[in-house]
Amino acid sequence: MADFSVNSHRHRATRTESIEYRLYFGIIFIFALMFALMGYAWSVVRHAKTPPHGPIAQARAEAHQIAPFIFRG
Repeated sequence: MADFSVNSHRHRATRTESIEYRLYFGIIFIFALMFALMGYAWSVVRHAKTPPHGPIAQARAEAHQIAPFIFRG
């Protein structure tokens, strides 16, 4: 008889974002946004064209990379 439990889908644990995580994310996002705006403006001035991603998208991506490092044990 075949064991179908081996190939069953594994459920991932849902991670709830705490208020503390959102607070740190917000602070990191604000700092990343300042640098992303400066980099975006510098790119427009220097190359006379806009980067493929806007400054908000770039700052959000950087904050999503940095914030989890605070909570890793």
